[in-house]
Amino acid sequence: MKILHTSDWHLGQKFISRDREEEHRLALDWLVQTIEQEQVDLLLVAGDVFDIGSPPNYARALYFNFLKKVVKTKCRHIVITGGNHDSPQMLEAPKELLQLLDVHVVGAASEQFQDEIIVLKNEKGEPEAVVAAVPFLRDQDLRRAATSDGGQERIERIKEGILAHYVAVGEVVATHFAKLKIPKIVMAHLCVTGAEASDKQDNIYLGNVENIRADQFPGVFDYVALGHIHRPQAIGGRKQVRYSGSLIPLSFSETKDEKSVTLVEFNKDKLQSIQLLTVPIGRRLKSIEGSLTEVQERLEALNEKYKEELAPWVEVTVETDAIIPNLSGLLFDFTREMHLDLLKIRSKHQYNPLDAQVTDEQLEDLRPVDVFRKKCESAGRAPEDVEELVRTFRELEAWMSERE
Repeated sequence: MKILHTSDWHLGQKFISRDREEEHRLALDWLVQTIEQEQVDLLLVAGDVFDIGSPPNYARALYFNFLKKVVKTKCRHIVITGGNHDSPQMLEAPKELLQLLDVHVVGAASEQFQDEIIVLKNEKGEPEAVVAAVPFLRDQDLRRAATSDGGQERIERIKEGILAHYVAVGEVVATHFAKLKIPKIVMAHLCVTGAEASDKQDNIYLGNVENIRADQFPGVFDYVALGHIHRPQAIGGRKQVRYSGSLIPLSFSETKDEKSVTLVEFNKDKLQSIQLLTVPIGRRLKSIEGSLTEVQERLEALNEKYKEELAPWVEVTVETDAIIPNLSGLLFDFTREMHLDLLKIRSKHQYNPLDAQVTDEQLEDLRPVDVFRKKCESAGRAPEDVEELVRTFRELEAWMSERE
């Protein structure tokens, strides 16, 4: 059996007021072609299909058109789980209809663990794979994380709740399917100990980024399909526990990451091979830093290099020992006829002491929770109060996302 593992599409993402429709369409078209060429039997999408709970219509159209194309290939099964960016209600709305096409969607955790266990059958009606499709576990799913707990105690209870959930689904699979010589897979959308992120991907619960260790996933599972971290990687020295990474670069911090999907091949229940398939980059995100002259030279080089592709999006940091009047206007005029878009322009003053050489943070670089934290800190709140307020803010964000 051939399995293709992907995650973190973030359809509908706004990138500094620009949408990503063209890049996502190119990436999804490539994904359909790859599924066809590699004769994939099972597609796994491990969360964050969409970027927001109520995505724009074009993003929903991309999603459903993709599914329509895939079901026309020889791919027999599709399993999709919800991530922390997804609205469980929105994702599960067409669940019954999609199931008729062997597309299985689990947007929210179930009170009955067996409801997350999907038995995939071949044309003869015989089981050929078992998938524990665990979505992002929200606070209400982690019953042991009492709201009255605070600080480190609450973090520990969240970890215990996460682990307990995976142990429970593992027990269901072990009880009913352990003797079957078929792949047994678990999907997870969270931070695993040791994962390396490219961007501000804090723990989506609280505290440090260690929700669960790679060796804590139940041994009954032959492969762990992870989502949430945008950089492809195996975790804890275990090749079968891995993040596929995002489908396209989602921030300037991901410009050096090679985007890929993971092709996994099984012979019965034996893992035969794991192969990373590189996703072609539809639009380049580039960060340029240097003196004004160096920046201009590199902008000219970018213009020549990517003329046949979508116009690159560029952020620029100009190092200078003096204030350059109207720097933004100067650079916009310089690139007016070039095949690229300048999205961010900063200056770094070299005359500052070494420990003060920092670039100014811009509002678009900050997440809402970052702005809220800074507001609390500027109001003189104690560190422990700030953490409690941030926890409440995140819960409010999650509640609002679910209502969209």
